[in-house]
Amino acid sequence: MSSKLLLKMYERLIEYFGPQGWWPAETPFEVCVGAILTQGTNWKNVEKAIQNLKSMGLLSPKALYELDQKTLAELIRPCGYYNVKAKRLKNFISYIVEKYDGNVEGLKGKDLKEVREELLGISGLGKETVDSILLYALDYPIFVVDAYTYRILHRHSLVPEETTYDELQEIFMDNLPKDLNLFKEFHALLVACGKTYCKAKSPSCSGCPLEKI
Repeated sequence: MSSKLLLKMYERLIEYFGPQGWWPAETPFEVCVGAILTQGTNWKNVEKAIQNLKSMGLLSPKALYELDQKTLAELIRPCGYYNVKAKRLKNFISYIVEKYDGNVEGLKGKDLKEVREELLGISGLGKETVDSILLYALDYPIFVVDAYTYRILHRHSLVPEETTYDELQEIFMDNLPKDLNLFKEFHALLVACGKTYCKAKSPSCSGCPLEKI
């Protein structure tokens, strides 16, 4: 896949949907929490869970570190799989509090590969979650791949069915300028396109900005 084709897709998407300004959060820590909670659910449910934490004054590393896991699970119930996600969130928070005194931005300034491997070493954090944290919370230029990315490119016969996360990410990383804002907007635009047109079931191809690609 060429750089020219990817940039053409980006231009069509941003012309159609406009800038997305993703990730919606007040702090880098809130981005991290959202990235962990959003797996397997829609963003509206994540917003409800985050609002529960905010309303209780708990949306900070040290407050959640001191909160017991069972109570945390109940507070994030709206986002689904709440027991599993509470455990993953506690694992992440424990790591940040114990190694960085609760300062997520303490992860900044390291080599991208090094900090990525460090986060992937936290139990329960997968590549998409870690890369979302790196891109949106810590401003590392890394492209986030998700189900929408794969679905759109595969349906346009741009990648084979067996393409892996790493291979798909490499396509974007190797063929686009290492531009932080470009990576953020492109990922968010693919999500918008996937939600609006390239749905898992019954895609609506007519009118899609990528229809002719």
